[in-house]
Amino acid sequence: MAKAKWNLDASHSSVDFSIRHMMIAKVKGTFHTFDATIEADPEDLTTADIEFNVDLSSIDTRSNDRDAHLRSADFFDVENHPKATFKSTSIRKTGDNAYAVTGNLTIRGVTHPETFTVVYEGGGKDPWGNEKAGFSATGSIDRTKYGLVWNAVLETGGVLVGEEVKISLEIEAAKAS
Repeated sequence: MAKAKWNLDASHSSVDFSIRHMMIAKVKGTFHTFDATIEADPEDLTTADIEFNVDLSSIDTRSNDRDAHLRSADFFDVENHPKATFKSTSIRKTGDNAYAVTGNLTIRGVTHPETFTVVYEGGGKDPWGNEKAGFSATGSIDRTKYGLVWNAVLETGGVLVGEEVKISLEIEAAKAS
């Protein structure tokens, strides 16, 4: 297959995360609004160009108060930094349909290189004849590197919010016609 442009199918895709809470549990959340620009041969991602944008105001942790706090200047500061962005810089094949995708992640105007594990899940035609491809991506980041440093010390020791954020993406894309 040749390198081609692919359009993100947001209704069949997701951007999820989890983080430790009170040192005893994990809180999960999702972002409902995101988009991507993908130019790739799904069967060989090593030459792909990937850009991903997440609307941070679309955060949903199933708690309106917590979501409002996460949108505030204590965390994402969405008024001044409405999006998180990722742009691939290098892609290395690590196994059958598996890749290490490194790129520049920007949150709150701070950019750092991050690497995500991406798996090509397969491709095929949908019932309407559109060519589709599926990908899964996982990784983790240290939120404090991006200025997301708010926390509270617990009476029992430790802190309210962990530093490591685990990120999981499920992506379905349609080949542009």
